[in-house]
Amino acid sequence: MLLPEAIKLRIIELLDKNNMSAYKLSYKGGFSPSNISDVLRGKVTEPTVTTILHICEGSNISLKDFFDSKLFDEVEAVEKTRRSHKI
Repeated sequence: MLLPEAIKLRIIELLDKNNMSAYKLSYKGGFSPSNISDVLRGKVTEPTVTTILHICEGSNISLKDFFDSKLFDEVEAVEKTRRSHKI
């Protein structure tokens, strides 16, 4: 799985687990609702660590906890995949 997809799925997991909307997560995390919307819609494929940290704050978890998911066990970087398609 590519990293952007894993991040998106992890956010969806956290929303479901905490029974909250993306808007509420952005409010609790102190960031713009458009940021999370862009990530979930795939408009932003590589969110910054700061954005992920805000998501963590809104979910009351640490950055370590965010990435402590099976979704990230076999994740690939976008660049690596693009290079392999050029060969």
